[in-house]
Amino acid sequence: MIYESLIYSISILGLAVLIDLLIGEVPDKIHPVIYMGHFISKLKNYLPATKTSGLLIILATNFTFSIITLILLLITAYLNNWLYVIIASIILSTTFSINFLIKSVKDIQKDLNEDIDKARQSMSYLVSRDTQELTESRITSAAIETLTENITDSIISPLFYTTIISIPFGMIIAIPCAVIYRVCNTMDAMLGYKTKELIDVGCYPAKLDDILNYIPARIAGYYMILSAYILRYDYKQSYHVMKEFALKTPSPNSGYTMSAAAGALNITLTKEGVYQLGYGTTELTSDKITESIKLTKVTSILFIVTILLVYFIIAMLLL
Repeated sequence: MIYESLIYSISILGLAVLIDLLIGEVPDKIHPVIYMGHFISKLKNYLPATKTSGLLIILATNFTFSIITLILLLITAYLNNWLYVIIASIILSTTFSINFLIKSVKDIQKDLNEDIDKARQSMSYLVSRDTQELTESRITSAAIETLTENITDSIISPLFYTTIISIPFGMIIAIPCAVIYRVCNTMDAMLGYKTKELIDVGCYPAKLDDILNYIPARIAGYYMILSAYILRYDYKQSYHVMKEFALKTPSPNSGYTMSAAAGALNITLTKEGVYQLGYGTTELTSDKITESIKLTKVTSILFIVTILLVYFIIAMLLL
């Protein structure tokens, strides 16, 4: 029974990764994250801006989307095993995003090479800082920060939770849990700001997101150092910079991958008035975005290969 569950897990995870890499995001009309956003927004507008409301949003949104996912998986598993694998893979693919994350940063790089004003405008959709006066080096820094910070919540975390839950309980339980992670991350992205309007209602969503990303962020940092070694970047500096600067960001998690990347690429990543990561001396040009994309790809591949190896090893031990 456990062996069969592991085979299903390997099949679903492998197909989900292929869907993301080859096809990308599912259409907005059926993308769960779009519906999560609408649901969270309506609750926020309906409820008073208090910490209790934030807690209610967490409970209501997670319950709604996890139960819908569980019911859909149970129905498809009852109807047909192949249908279950396909639907489960599609749903799982919506909880992480390798293709879209890399494409977004590539688009910034393309705009930067063509017109800096166009790059400033594109960058404004991805970051909360004012981009109107950003120089080429600051846009490059912001793009690399965005890419490397999001390795954790767009790739590592959802796959991490899927794996550790699917091994004992199977994908029927693991995928709703991955959806719960994506709900929590979406809530943080929408509510987790220290503005007058959101500081109370976003308090618990932000703290929950920090807790969920705590272990994956540290795993991602070390995988990035290993990736730097494979790519023959400065892996030693990557390690030392991560150790020194990882906790110098407002988030307890985002600094791990950002500082590891800064060290690997021998650059300094700067968000004015907030943090400065690394002591690299290399000029920040758009070529550094290409290097950071390679680093992200290898980090993602290594982590996915590790997951598949874990599944295969456990499956072999059960034979």
